[in-house]
Order: sequence, then C-alpha cells, then structure tokens
Amino acid sequence: MSTARPPLPPFTAETAAQKVRMAEDGWNTRDPQRVSLAYTPDSVWRNRDEFLSGREQIVEFLTRKWAKEHKYALRKQLWAFTENRIAVRFQYEWHDADGRWWRSHGNELWEFDADGLMSRREASINDVAISADDRTIFGPRPGDEDPR
Repeated sequence: MSTARPPLPPFTAETAAQKVRMAEDGWNTRDPQRVSLAYTPDSVWRNRDEFLSGREQIVEFLTRKWAKEHKYALRKQLWAFTENRIAVRFQYEWHDADGRWWRSHGNELWEFDADGLMSRREASINDVAISADDRTIFGPRPGDEDPR
C-alpha cells in the first residue's frame, strides 16, 4: 500500500519546484532504500541504457550507482511541468575508484500517480571528465545539513 508523498498533482509552479527540491535532497542522502520510497512499488525507469521496474530493482540500481560514484553531489532544476508530469535538468559530480572526477549532465521526465509517488522516470545522462579544480558542487546546498 502506498503512502502519499505531497505535494500531489496537479502541480503548480510552486509545488513542482518543491517536488524537484525534495527529489534532489533525497538523492543527495545516497540512501537507496529511502530514495526508493518516493516511487510507486511498480515504478518504471529508463536510466541511460538500463530499464528497471519496481522498487527492488531501483534499490539494487542505486546501491550499485553509489558504490561506484564516490562523493556524489547533485543539483536539479525544474524545466517544465503539467498536471502530473515534471521535467528536470540536472548535474552531479562524483569521482571514480581511481580518483578521477566526473560531471554528469542530464534531463529527466517524471510522471506521478495521484498520491505523489513517481510512477515513471526517464533519464538521459552524459558524463564529462573534469579536474578536481573544476568542481562546482560540494554536497548539499549551502545552509542544508550534510546528509552523510
């Protein structure tokens, strides 16, 4: 059974921006179990070239992701919205096991159910190698508590 996750559709500019910020904050915890609760139990994802279905696969995917992407720090920005859909653009930075830094850029399309849980996520992402000196994202937004 689902638990409602306000704000709920239909979205306004204010509630869509709030939903985006909540997603950013959640992903920055790097806690796969916690993040998965924002999605319907049967949520469908496309992330790059991976296709996932359901919270169990989401948790497995995020566990692998954050085991590889060290010091992961994310920023999301509202791009557009309709009644139950939101489009975002994002950037995140991380380093691999060899200490090489990356900035990943992308766009996501989200669809929500009536309870405010994400039922569909489509993500297109590109990675760009950067130097440590080129980093611009250093964890949570200024003023926010560090989640780890």
